Amino acid sequence: MTKYGEPLPAFEYVGKCNYQDKAKTILTEQKKVIEITGCAMFPGDICPDIPVISEGTATIFGVERHIQQGVKARNPDGTVNYTEVLLV
Repeated sequence: MTKYGEPLPAFEYVGKCNYQDKAKTILTEQKKVIEITGCAMFPGDICPDIPVISEGTATIFGVERHIQQGVKARNPDGTVNYTEVLLV
């Protein structure tokens, strides 16, 4: 936390990704509808110090989007093949 009570960024990644726009409606446990507006895939592990990506923001093509879910796809030997982030 900063001295103003704002959260500090856990990591920052600047680079290229495979970004796909898509629209999907899901129902959460609280019966809330969320539209997933995009999926970004990055080669390898973009944040090796963090085991799970669960929240945050991503700026893609100048638009800031909120992270809904993060997935680290692992190889059989345990290394991370790619990181996928679903954005709202």
